[in-house]
Amino acid sequence: MKKLFKIILNVIPRPLLIRLSYIIRPVLAFFLKGDKYTDPIDGKSFKTFLPYGYGKQRNNVLSPSTLSLERHRLLWLFLNNETDFFLSDTETSPSQRKSVLHFAPEQAFYKRFRKMKNLNYTTTDLNSPLADVKADICNLPFKDNSYDLILCNHVLEHIPNDTKAMQELYRVLKPNGMAILQIPQDLSRAKTFEDDSITDKKERAKIFGQYDHVRVYGKDYFDKLRSIGFKVEEVNYTSTLSDAEIEKYCLAKGEIIPVCYK
Repeated sequence: MKKLFKIILNVIPRPLLIRLSYIIRPVLAFFLKGDKYTDPIDGKSFKTFLPYGYGKQRNNVLSPSTLSLERHRLLWLFLNNETDFFLSDTETSPSQRKSVLHFAPEQAFYKRFRKMKNLNYTTTDLNSPLADVKADICNLPFKDNSYDLILCNHVLEHIPNDTKAMQELYRVLKPNGMAILQIPQDLSRAKTFEDDSITDKKERAKIFGQYDHVRVYGKDYFDKLRSIGFKVEEVNYTSTLSDAEIEKYCLAKGEIIPVCYK
């Protein structure tokens, strides 16, 4: 099954994968159910999670039920335990709802956030079939100071002009608003690495982690966000969890959540 899954990930375009997953997901969840690992997003447990990755794959990281990865489960735990995101999921007047802008919405979150009665929830992306607004992150069609919360998970590494994208994110965030801007990051690197001369897809996947990534972010990512104007908290949320919890939820120990404020 793992070999077949790897072929599927590397051959089928991602928008089509999203549509197919609605059919495949219940089957995977049924055959892999167990009690060793738990997806905190839906509370379901399995004997194993699935491998995931383009080129070199990570084992035991993709939830069979929500299709969440390590970063999604980490974000869910952070939002649930450390913020008021879920605390007031009750019917409120439009003026009291938290305005949320979600880039490239993940299946693990999309329907759950859409149903929350305390949110004015907007999704955006250039290509995703789940996006409400088809938009370029470097030229957003939203007014200044529009959103209380922005979620942008593993998007900026795809954007050639990430400075402009960060400026747009800052522009549409409300004063005192929060933006969680997760990226794949190599914390052993002091500086971010880019090389446009590498054009072969296999070589790019080997060096950048995916053929469509344009950089490998280093520790300087946080300072770049600060240079845009954000106040940045480098949250190592796994440090607040036990080793047993990290293993149970299949998290990446030491992953940093960039929590940004305006």
